[in-house]
Amino acid sequence: MRIVGIGASAGGLSAFEEFFRHTQPDTGMAFIIVQHLDPTQKALLPELLRKFTAMPVCEARQNMPVEPNTLYVIPPNKDLSVSGNMLKLAAPAEPRGMRLPINVLFSSLASAFNERAIAIVLSGMGSDGTLGLQAIRATGGLTAVQQPDTAQFDAMPKSAIASGCADIVAPPSMLPERILAFTSRVNEPGPDSPPPAPSEPIGSILRLLQKNTHHDFSLYKRSTLSRRIERRMAIHGIGSISAYAQYLGKNSQEVELLFRELLIGVTEFFRDPDIWEYLAETALPDLLATKPSDQKVRAWVVGCSTGEEAYSLAMVFTEVLERLRPGQDINLQIFASDLSAEAIVTARRGQYPFSISEHVSEQRLARFFTKHGSYYQVNPALRDTILFAQHDVILDPPFTKLDLIACRNLLIYFDTMLQRRLLPLFHYSLSDRGLLMLGNSETVGRLNYLFARLKPRLRLYQRLDHESIRGPNFLLRSFPPLSELSKEQSVPVPTVPPNTPDNLQDAADHLLLQVYAPAAVVLNRDADIVYISGRTGKYLEPAAGKANWNIHAMAREGLRVPLFTALKQAVCQLEPVELHSLEVQTGVGIKHVDVTVQALHEPAVLEDMIIVVFKDTDAGTRARSHKPASTAAHKPDERWYQQEIKRLGERERESREELQTSNEELQSTNEELQSANEELTTSKEEMQSMNEELQTINTELQTKLDDLALAQSDMQNVLNSIEIAIIFLDSSLNIRRYTARASDVFSLRESDVGRPLRELSTVLRYPDLETDANETLKTVRTSERQIQTTDRRWFSVRIMPYRRLDNEVDGLVMTMVDITDTKTVESSLREESAGKDGAHPE
Repeated sequence: MRIVGIGASAGGLSAFEEFFRHTQPDTGMAFIIVQHLDPTQKALLPELLRKFTAMPVCEARQNMPVEPNTLYVIPPNKDLSVSGNMLKLAAPAEPRGMRLPINVLFSSLASAFNERAIAIVLSGMGSDGTLGLQAIRATGGLTAVQQPDTAQFDAMPKSAIASGCADIVAPPSMLPERILAFTSRVNEPGPDSPPPAPSEPIGSILRLLQKNTHHDFSLYKRSTLSRRIERRMAIHGIGSISAYAQYLGKNSQEVELLFRELLIGVTEFFRDPDIWEYLAETALPDLLATKPSDQKVRAWVVGCSTGEEAYSLAMVFTEVLERLRPGQDINLQIFASDLSAEAIVTARRGQYPFSISEHVSEQRLARFFTKHGSYYQVNPALRDTILFAQHDVILDPPFTKLDLIACRNLLIYFDTMLQRRLLPLFHYSLSDRGLLMLGNSETVGRLNYLFARLKPRLRLYQRLDHESIRGPNFLLRSFPPLSELSKEQSVPVPTVPPNTPDNLQDAADHLLLQVYAPAAVVLNRDADIVYISGRTGKYLEPAAGKANWNIHAMAREGLRVPLFTALKQAVCQLEPVELHSLEVQTGVGIKHVDVTVQALHEPAVLEDMIIVVFKDTDAGTRARSHKPASTAAHKPDERWYQQEIKRLGERERESREELQTSNEELQSTNEELQSANEELTTSKEEMQSMNEELQTINTELQTKLDDLALAQSDMQNVLNSIEIAIIFLDSSLNIRRYTARASDVFSLRESDVGRPLRELSTVLRYPDLETDANETLKTVRTSERQIQTTDRRWFSVRIMPYRRLDNEVDGLVMTMVDITDTKTVESSLREESAGKDGAHPE
C-alpha cells in the first residue's frame, strides 16, 4: 500500500474537489489530508469531501490504522503524523500562525514509508510543505505540486517548485492519472532480488552523466543506479532504459535531474543515538586524552549531505572538549564534504525546521541554535568550527592528519571494489588511534587488519597501525584516480601531418624523425605536453577522468618519481639530466628506459621549455658496456647511487607532504573565503530587506505628511473664514500662528512668527496684556476683558490656555472680537435712560 499525503491551505477546497473527482475509488492507496484549519472551530472538511468521492472519509483519531482506499482528514488544532501503519495526533508545538502541519505529515511519511510515500502540495499561502517534499524526495518517494496558474493562491506551489523537489507539476485534475502512471511503472525489487545485470543502455547513461557532470558513477552499485533510473523513467512515462538513454541524450536538463537523483542523501541530527552516546562518553574522551591540549582536533564528515551530521559531530566535540578541558578555547576543525553543490549550500546556510526538536535536545537547541520565525539557525560559534566543501571522495585528494572520519551510509551505494579502495584511504588519512564511524549497514569487511571495532553492534572503529599504508607511495598508487585504468579513453597516436613535404630531403628527414629518432616530448613550464615526437605510448598514457596532458599525470609506473626530480634539477642547470635503465611498467611487462631531460633556451620559440627524450635499452647490454674495471672502483659508485636514491626519495616524500599540506590549506582558505562571501551575501540581503522596510516606512510617513498638510490647509481656511482675530502663543508668549483679522489689531507680518508678543505694536489700550497672559499660563484660568483701541473701537479680549490632545498646556490662545457696535448701542441706551430720568417731574 502506498500512502498519499496531501497538503493545502487557502483555496484548497476547490483543488481537493478537482483531485478527488478524477481519482478512482479503488487505487489501493490511502489518502491523508492536511488543511490549515481554524483551531477554534469544528471542521466541516470531512462532510464536504464526501461529496467529491465514493471512498470513505473520516476524521483522523489517535492510533487509527491506515487502510487502503480511504481518506483521513486532520482534526482542528492538531499535528497529524504516521508511525508504522498508525495515525498519530499531537498538540501543535508552535503558536498559531507559525505552525507547519503539512511539513510534519510529509516528514513522518518519509521516515515511515520511504519510497512508497507520495506527497502533494496544493493551493495555499506561505511555504508549508516544501521541507516535507524535500524529505520525501530524499527517501525516493514521489512528489507532486499543483500547477501554480491553476491555484487560487500560488505561494505554496511556487515555493515547492522553487526548491527543485517537484517530480510532477500539473493541474489537480491531472495529478491522479500522473501518479497512477508512476506507481504502475516503477519496479520495486524485493530485498532478496539480485541486482540487475549490467546493460549497454545503463553504460551509455553513465557516460552521459560523466560527460555532462564530470562525475563517474560506474563504481556505484548497479541496483541503486537501476532503481533511481527507473524512478525517473516512471515520472516521464518511459518504458525502456534504451528509450530513456535516448531521451537523456536530447535533454540536458533531465541529465541534471538524474544527477541530483543519484546524489539524494538521507540524514538527520544524531541518527542512531547509541553510537553518539558511546562516542561522547567513551570514545572521544579516550582519544583526546592522548592529544596535547594545544593541538587542534580535526575531523572529516564524508558525504555530509545537508549538514545535520556535521553539526551533530561539532556539538558532541564541543561538549566533550569543554568537559575535559574547561576554560580552554575550543580548538576544533571539522571538514564536511559532499558531491552535491545544492546540499553544501543548504549545510552552509545552517537553517533547519522546528521538527529537528525531535532529535536535538532542548539544552542543545537553546545553546547551539537561535530560534527564528519558521526555523532554527545554527549559532555562529558552532558554524565556524566547520568548513563545508564540494568534494568527490572517489577522485579528489583526501583530508589528512585526522582524528575522526564519519562516513555513514555512503559506502552502501558503492560496489565492493570501490569500498576496498576507500577504506585504506581513510586509514591513510587518520592519525594514530583515529576513529572511523560507519553506518549501521556498513562494515570494514576483510580489512579488519586496518581497523578494530570498539564495541559490538556499533559501527565505530579505531585505526590500527599497518606498514603498507604508511609510505607516500600509497597516494601515488591511489590518485589519480581511484577508478580503474581500464575505464580510460585512449588517446590517438599523433599521425603524419597532412601537409606532406614536397622535396626529397624534407621527406627523408621527416621519415627519420618519425621512425628512427627516439620518442620525445616537449613540455612547457607547467610540465604540460605541448609537442610529441615518435611513439610515446610505452612511457606515457592518459589519466582517467578529465583530459590532463601533464606529464606527471601521464607518466607510467617507474617514471613518475624520477621524472619529477629530474625536471626540478634540469631547470636549474645548463647540462642535461640523464637517467639510466629505469624500470617502466608497460602493458607488455617491464621495460628498461634511458631518459634525458634538458631545459631549452633557444631558439626563441622553445625558450623556457623542457625536452624529455625516451630511449629503450637492454639491461644486459648496458650492464656489460658499463662494467667497471674493478669491483673496488664500482662500490663507491654503488654507494653514491644508493645515497642519491635515498636522498631523492626523502625529497620526494617531503615534497608530497608539502603538496598535501598546501592543498589542504588552499581548500581551507577557499572554504573560509566562501564563508565570508556567504556572510557578505547575507548582510547584503539583510540590508536590502532593511531598505525595503525603510522605503515602506517612508511611504507611510509621506502619506501622513500629506494628510497633515491637508488638515493644516483646512484649519487655515477655517480660521481665515471666521471674522475673529486670533493669535496662538507658545509657552514663552512667542507668536506661533495668527489669523488675517489679527493684523487689524497687532502689526503682524509672516516674518513675525516666533517673535515675542511684547515686541509687537498694537492699537489696544491694554498695558496689562502680558501680565494677564502670564497669569493665565500660571493659573490655567481664562481671562476676559473689554479693551478700547486708540481709534475708539472696542474689543472683547479673551486669553485662554492652549491644550494639546494629551491635555497638556502648551501656550495660549488670544481671541479679539470687535464689540464696537455693541458698545455704541449700549452707550445710546444708557444716554436715553439718563435723559428720561432727568425729565421726570419731582
